Amino acid sequence: MKDNKIVEISNLKKYFHVGGGNLKAVDGINFFIYEGETFGLVGESGCGKSTAGRTILRLYEPTEGEVKFNGVNIYELKGRNLHEVRKDMQMIFQDPYASLDPRMTVEDIIGEPLDIYGTLKGKDRYQRIVDLLELVGLSEEHAQRFPHEFSGGQRQRIGIARALALRPKFIICDEPISALDVSIQAQIVNLLKDLQKELGLTLLFIAHDLSMVRYISDRVGVMYLGQMMELASSEDLYEGPLHPYTKALLSAIPVADPELQRSRERIKLDGDVPSPIDPKPGCRFVDRCPYSDDQCRGKDPVMEEVKENHYVACFKVKEINKL
Repeated sequence: MKDNKIVEISNLKKYFHVGGGNLKAVDGINFFIYEGETFGLVGESGCGKSTAGRTILRLYEPTEGEVKFNGVNIYELKGRNLHEVRKDMQMIFQDPYASLDPRMTVEDIIGEPLDIYGTLKGKDRYQRIVDLLELVGLSEEHAQRFPHEFSGGQRQRIGIARALALRPKFIICDEPISALDVSIQAQIVNLLKDLQKELGLTLLFIAHDLSMVRYISDRVGVMYLGQMMELASSEDLYEGPLHPYTKALLSAIPVADPELQRSRERIKLDGDVPSPIDPKPGCRFVDRCPYSDDQCRGKDPVMEEVKENHYVACFKVKEINKL
């Protein structure tokens, strides 16, 4: 992994106008991704992590903020310049069936990016498609089949091959294993790790499976209700979580050893996740946090480095962890 930052996200916001006000799906997140690393983004369903991924790629136009890719703010690009930078930024979608056109053959699905950019034609185009199929564990005989003829794991491999067609540098994996059988999930994650090593890819891995995120990620960010709560290396986050929300999330991870599982303390959070529509000022976690007080309700906590390369947005973090 290199030390240069290939992606830098600053004050990223994405609001949706709904009947009751502004739904603040992503509300001012900041992080960066080093070239060649895997950055894991985790949180409960509805926390805004998938919206963040789509906004980073400009599949959704941002409400505010900037995303720099190799030092260039992609939100300022238009026309041909934006078209060119998109080659280097691709996405693997959550649902491997819904993301594939059922009327297109595998050859056409994988070849579509090549057609859009006109990079390869004829025999060279076909050979590139065959090479991509073999790269993801399929073969040439699959090229003329349709998506419905494949299993979920095979369809996700097709989606990965399509994302790789233009030789991108950065790929957002939007919960790529959540729709798959457990027995297939590890195969897809191992494939992504092998491809990353072979092709020098940089990955943003979005998921709610905390065990799998630990396995694949170099650093991890934890989101809650549109904001980042904690960010650290995978080892530091899982071995020594500091934010109350992260502690609760990790306590829910099941352990294979029955005796160890029974002896572990499960942190149960009171209350429900509040509405993301025009949330009140203050920490988003305040109504479910056992340590909250008036300070937590008055203003938003900011991400601070409380340990080396370990960032937390919490007024009580030093008191809770006796730092």
